[in-house]
Amino acid sequence: MYIYPKKYDCIVVGGGHAGCEAALICARLNLNTLLITISVETIGAMSCNPAIGGLAKGHLVREVDIFGGEMARNIDDTGLQFKILNKSKGPAVWSSRAQADMPAYRLRMKHVLEHQEHLDVKQANVDEIVVEDGKIKGVITHIGNEFLCDALIIASGTFLKGKIFIGLNEFRAGRAWEPPSDKLSESLAKAGLVIGRLKTGTTPRLDARTIDFDALEPQMGDDEPIPFSFKTENFNPPNYPCYLTYTNKKTHKVIQSNLDKSPLYSGMIHGIGTRYCPSIEDKVVKFPDRERHQIFLEPQDANSNEIYADGLNTSLDYEVQVAYLRTIRGLENVEIIRPGYAIEYDFVNPIQLKHTLETKKIRGLFLAGQINGTSGYEEAAAQGMVAGINASSYLLGKSPFILGRDEAYTGVMIDDLVTKGVKEPYRIFTSRAEYRLLLREDNTHLRLAEKSYKYGLLDKVLYEKIQEHIIKLNETINHLSKTFAMPTIEFNKKLESIKTTPIKTKTSLSKLLARPEVDYKSLQTIVSGLPQLDKTIAQQVEIEVKYEGYINLQKIQIDKFKKMEDIVIPDDFNYDTVAGLSAEIKTRLKEVMPKTLGQATRIPGMTPVAIQIISIFLHKKNVQPKPA
Repeated sequence: MYIYPKKYDCIVVGGGHAGCEAALICARLNLNTLLITISVETIGAMSCNPAIGGLAKGHLVREVDIFGGEMARNIDDTGLQFKILNKSKGPAVWSSRAQADMPAYRLRMKHVLEHQEHLDVKQANVDEIVVEDGKIKGVITHIGNEFLCDALIIASGTFLKGKIFIGLNEFRAGRAWEPPSDKLSESLAKAGLVIGRLKTGTTPRLDARTIDFDALEPQMGDDEPIPFSFKTENFNPPNYPCYLTYTNKKTHKVIQSNLDKSPLYSGMIHGIGTRYCPSIEDKVVKFPDRERHQIFLEPQDANSNEIYADGLNTSLDYEVQVAYLRTIRGLENVEIIRPGYAIEYDFVNPIQLKHTLETKKIRGLFLAGQINGTSGYEEAAAQGMVAGINASSYLLGKSPFILGRDEAYTGVMIDDLVTKGVKEPYRIFTSRAEYRLLLREDNTHLRLAEKSYKYGLLDKVLYEKIQEHIIKLNETINHLSKTFAMPTIEFNKKLESIKTTPIKTKTSLSKLLARPEVDYKSLQTIVSGLPQLDKTIAQQVEIEVKYEGYINLQKIQIDKFKKMEDIVIPDDFNYDTVAGLSAEIKTRLKEVMPKTLGQATRIPGMTPVAIQIISIFLHKKNVQPKPA
């Protein structure tokens, strides 16, 4: 065996979205870092859909950005279309989404990694982890090379014993026609981690030359697009169209009559798939009364004819894919460039991780991305960011980097993973966040700048710029609350000119702005002396004023939440000594080993009585709340 002479501070296994962010964070914190990937050519590759962001996912991208990650800048530079989703609803659920030029996205990310100081990139397949005395020591590759390190981040995606299914055909692969990692999960199991099996899928890629776009509904991006990164300036991206079409009864009949050729329904696939992104055959079987299902046709890049058929995830036979596609409007003569497929792969149940994403069993071993049972580029990137920061903190002797449920969507996701575990691929949603009105996309950099600066991930110039933004925001809100309008005939005419009702009593400008039909710009036209604000700050002023009551209510809820989170449960706490807890509750508690009483409340199956018993027991043991 060849032991590589250079010892690394941190090694990252996997060059997907989690691995890229983890490696960049470690290197940017001046740690000697090595990224090992099965294929250097596919660093940063988008395995499935050609898009970044989406509902709640856009929040994660912005959180990665404020903590020094690359995904936001990467999509800003390579996007084909940008759009804010849910704009007709409240700001808590506004989410950014961008169509990506897939090759350009991959190549830019590869370029960034290859030119990052303190970061080496090597191509290999990692077969084993090296552990001594419960602590990580390095990895061994498929050709017998050993690389030494003090911290290891595994971000293996769907490559652990990956198996692809197209109809009744199956073959080993980590991604279409790319080799899997067959031995690494065995090494993890040998080290004491419990391994499970999950499944996901992708859609057929279609030839644009064979699609009748004139028969379809074009879907354009926003006329005034907003970048993902708060660092992006002079943003003027292209606006490529997507197209909408639908399945129909003929489509469903073709699928129903060929379910015997589906590995999903023939028992070949054993991994559990996600409810939130079902295959087209699943949709047809489980929703038989639906007359149609939406299909979103998306360009994969600016220079090819490949079209991604979002909504048609499938593992059906190639012949069946051709047949059902040609029943769909606009696709009557379509040709497939690449077939859709299902992929089954190993994962590590994240209940075995700390909130830092370090494994409980092995010190210095961190896991990020789909290996933790999640689904999606954005979920992976956010975990990569957290694993990278915590691996760095572990090596540098700094305090752990933990985001709370009240701080970030990333905090919500990780708390869900390590507290509840995973029974199907996990996907983030706005509904998972209890305090989503405070965790909006637009205020990401404002609420998280302090923490990012503390961990050395935000430079002083940008930090001070954000602080100026916060001061301007607060000063404007304060000015509006302390400035009053009088119910004069002249002023009421001005109110009518901006299509809002007259006032009868002395009224603050903040109460006027709180009206649904009044925005900051229109208020400026009738009130002199209001501060001049850029669009971003003006929008935040409007949100803070219009939703003040709801925001204050959520702040009160957070205060109550923190009281439970502040009650720390000692690491060596013995639940077997607590009288009154059922055997089932004790088993769940010992499996998760919650850090706080608040986390214990979120364990599935936990009862209010059990929480009360633990609380009383802690009080008797004189366990003090952690300092603020």
